[in-house]
Amino acid sequence: MNPIQRITSREVYRNSWMVVREDQIRRPDGSEGVYSVIDKPTYALIIARDGDRFCLVEQFRYPLGRRRWEFPQGTAPGLADLEPAELAARELREETGLRAASMVALGQLDVAPGMSSQRGWVFVADGITEGDHDREHEEQDMHSAWFSRAEVERMMLDGDITDAQSIAAWALLLLTERDAARTPR
Repeated sequence: MNPIQRITSREVYRNSWMVVREDQIRRPDGSEGVYSVIDKPTYALIIARDGDRFCLVEQFRYPLGRRRWEFPQGTAPGLADLEPAELAARELREETGLRAASMVALGQLDVAPGMSSQRGWVFVADGITEGDHDREHEEQDMHSAWFSRAEVERMMLDGDITDAQSIAAWALLLLTERDAARTPR
């Protein structure tokens, strides 16, 4: 049961990537308040691996005013809601030009549940073949590169990778690998 009840909702802002709404709410004690929510479609994040190499993308993140390394990730254009594995294959191809023979879901992540409804799926992609990327206009400064496992982890510790979704996805990968090593075949 939802402890917070929505009384009314109004759209405050909309563009091709998100909707911002303001909800009048009633809390369990009966008091009323306002909750602002950013609605964005489900995203996919892809950990593309080729042996012990992992593909990262780097791009300028305007809200931070900095270039950042992260795993390829994104949503479908126009607020479209695609099936997660289809979205993952699309994002991987778009941002890096890579195609995967195998795409396995590792789990889900909530981006910022205190202010956004957006959820994401994390995939690990294997059986990689390279091709041409098909980046969106907004991604024109993006580039991709391969890094060893040790380099990825060092980049996280050194603050070169600060994207919360990428770090959480890495934790899912490590936990999945650890669990697979413990499970008898």
